[in-house]
Amino acid sequence: MTDVKVEKKGNVAVVTIDHMQAMNALSTDMYAQLEEAFDSVAAMEDVYAVVLTGSSRVNKKGKTVQSFVAGADISQMSTMTVAEGKAFGNDSNRVCWKIENFKRPVIAAINGFCLGGGCELAMSCDIRLASANACFGQPEVGLGITPGCGGTQRLARLVGLGKAKEMLYTARGNYTAQDAKDMGLVNEVYETVEELEEAALALAQEIAAQAPIAVALVKEAVNVGMQTDLNSALKLEGNCFGECFATEDQKYAMAHFVNKSREPKVFQNK
Repeated sequence: MTDVKVEKKGNVAVVTIDHMQAMNALSTDMYAQLEEAFDSVAAMEDVYAVVLTGSSRVNKKGKTVQSFVAGADISQMSTMTVAEGKAFGNDSNRVCWKIENFKRPVIAAINGFCLGGGCELAMSCDIRLASANACFGQPEVGLGITPGCGGTQRLARLVGLGKAKEMLYTARGNYTAQDAKDMGLVNEVYETVEELEEAALALAQEIAAQAPIAVALVKEAVNVGMQTDLNSALKLEGNCFGECFATEDQKYAMAHFVNKSREPKVFQNK
């Protein structure tokens, strides 16, 4: 039985991590399942946006606890050798890189614990939304290790150097959803998990309704541009802009505008 489920809702795929016994902790097997799930979504030609979420709800001392991803699997890591640790880091980085560079936008819908590897996984997504019960942190140094899946790199790019170093150096795991929004780690916070799920799906559907080729080119331009100098990034943007004029969707959408059509736009991904 798989712990990562894929459900198609129109032009949106919902990828759900559901490893309830371990609070969705990321083991080697879980990373492999995540990679397989995104490979299956990539083969769905009519999926134009993805929601990634966790569904873990377990009872701890009479209390229901929720988790997006509580972190990497400490029980697996505790006995690793240097070589095994590097291999685990390489595997996790490959999966997060695949999500970050996935051809479609990926929205993280974060409920409950989002710690360590879970926070790193969320940061590989394009947009992060959270429920009010979400909590964030990079507690690795408290376990005698460094973040190994982009935490030392993506976090600083998202929240700034000072705040990132505070989170990384202190090993705090109690940053609230509002803290995360204030520092720019998440876009929006919703009062309940149900509101979060509805908002994430609605946003994904809104994105999926746009011209898919143009959205994919925007994602490429932003992601690659952030890793290079401004002049090179602007050249890339110009190339992406030009490529759009070879698409049927561009011709259709501009004719739709010029002709003042009142019909809803329906793109063909061509």
